[in-house]
Amino acid sequence: MKLTKANVSRLTFPTGRAEHIVYDDDLAGFGLRMHPGGRRTWFVQYRVGQRQRRLKIGTVEQLDAEKARAQAKAMLAKVSLGIDPALETEVARTQAAVTLKRTAEDYLARHAVKRLKAGSFAEVQRHLRQHWKPLGERPLSSITRALVSARLVEIARENGPFAANRARAALSAFFSWAIGEGLAENNPVAGTNKATDEVTRDRVLSDEELILVWRCAGVGDYGAIVRMLVLSACRRDEVGGMAWSELQGNVWTIPGPRTKNGLPHDVPLSLLAAEVLAELPRRDGRDLVFGSRAGPFSGWSKAKVDLDARMLTALKAERGNKAILTPWRLHDLRRTTATRMADLGVLPHVIEAVLNHISGHRAGVAGVYNRATYAADKRAALALWAERIAKLTRTGHDVES
Repeated sequence: MKLTKANVSRLTFPTGRAEHIVYDDDLAGFGLRMHPGGRRTWFVQYRVGQRQRRLKIGTVEQLDAEKARAQAKAMLAKVSLGIDPALETEVARTQAAVTLKRTAEDYLARHAVKRLKAGSFAEVQRHLRQHWKPLGERPLSSITRALVSARLVEIARENGPFAANRARAALSAFFSWAIGEGLAENNPVAGTNKATDEVTRDRVLSDEELILVWRCAGVGDYGAIVRMLVLSACRRDEVGGMAWSELQGNVWTIPGPRTKNGLPHDVPLSLLAAEVLAELPRRDGRDLVFGSRAGPFSGWSKAKVDLDARMLTALKAERGNKAILTPWRLHDLRRTTATRMADLGVLPHVIEAVLNHISGHRAGVAGVYNRATYAADKRAALALWAERIAKLTRTGHDVES
């Protein structure tokens, strides 16, 4: 018979049968499979080479006869072109299980954790788990350039353009890995626009800007981090990941896995730096100095936006409502410290030691063996810089160390 809604409704299940199959007279290969319990399923049957396949289309409750016939006709048309619909269905089912969330966790565990330093790994992990979370349940094959572009706009609006650029880079690296693993066919990040252009930065803050940063840094973890960045010339993630166990007396030792060059870095603490740390509470059972969650300090973008707002408010109070805040980044503090130390007469090789740069005077084996030799010079340089900060900000502290 021709399988129509009316004809199918009149069909009865034969007694004593495990199943009953009815084929359509008009479309060869299209049929209805009936079960004793009453379930009825549309299917299409076809041959690929020497193999015969039967592929489920859907139940009678899901599809009426005409829609099921149309799907069967489309599948049989593919067979005539040498395409196996069953294989297509299997591939689609496999692809649907390869979601961004699930695959990103494999990427972090199998690849990124081995290739990236702790600070960089934490940043990539944050981008993939938080910034790209809205796309997490999507199969990789369904993530398009349009979806990525739309999400980048949201990240830039919520967290700032530089955060969007970093999130973009993290997702692009992930998809490059996924292509190599055979999990993705293309990189949907390719061709998307950056939220803002990034060029090599050479921004050095003026004394007035440095005073403004110091005074508006605020209280709590972020305020202390900003002041420690000024006083130590360390990198953001080095300070944000500081642990109490790394502090021994008046020296802060950053272990190699947390530094950019992989070498441990001793940072002599001036009295002003020690006072900044002394004001921080110790949280029970937590070795990390900053932050309250499982890892180091987070929320960098929002905290920086809030700091900029306080700085702008202070500028307008001093200069009027037309005052503007020149854009700056936390990394500018490191460059500013190095530049101002040179202005104070600190020798280049000592500044390199303070910055933990292994180049020039400190390159090679000599630099490694001279680590202890530079300790006194570094301490004197950081004490001199702390004294300069104290005078600029009029803290009134005695900063000799």
